[in-house]
Formats: sequence, structure tokens, C-alpha cells
Amino acid sequence: MTKVSVIRWQVQVFLFLLALLAVASAQAAGSAAAGKDKARACQVCHGKGGVSSNPTYPILAGQHAKYLVKQLKAFRSGTRKDPIMNGIAAKMSDQDMEDVAAFFESSQSGFMRLR
Repeated sequence: MTKVSVIRWQVQVFLFLLALLAVASAQAAGSAAAGKDKARACQVCHGKGGVSSNPTYPILAGQHAKYLVKQLKAFRSGTRKDPIMNGIAAKMSDQDMEDVAAFFESSQSGFMRLR
């Protein structure tokens, strides 16, 4: 192989891996529209759109989706303990978590999102 063909091959491999990463990221992303329906039960405690009026339940509106997914997975695995949330998260698929998190991230309900 010549030096040019080796470089061409390396570029093709790099572009292929980059495309795989983009597809994996797109598949992992949640849908706020799908999450709106899935989040109905959450809103009983966490308030409409994720804005809780009860200090016992955290405000979810405007939270980063990655953070919410991380917490839901911790509840599902049992590394984070709460009898209500452990039971709810146990029934959620990864896609359900992504969708619900996307919904609450997009739901600002008058609160300013901090980044």
C-alpha cells in the first residue's frame, strides 16, 4: 500500500466511525412529544410541566435531560433509594427515560434555564 492509500483508508475508517457515533447519539435522544404523554404520572407529584408546588418533590422543568436520565437509572438500579421512585423507574425502559427527560428539559414553565 502506498502512503496515500493508507491515509485514504484511515480517513474512510474515521468517517465510518463518526457516522456510527452520530447514529448512536440520534437513537439515544429522547422525544419531548413522546415524553409528554409518558410523564403524566410524574406530574401528579412533580406538578404540571414539572413545576412542583410542594417542596417535597423537586422541580423537574428545565432540568438537563442527561441529569434526569442518570437519576432515573439510579432509581431503577436501586443505587438511589425512594420507595415511590424505585417502583416507577423499575417499569421504565431506557427510551421511556430519555423521552420523559426530553419533555421535562423542554418544559420551562416560566422558569429560566441555567446552563
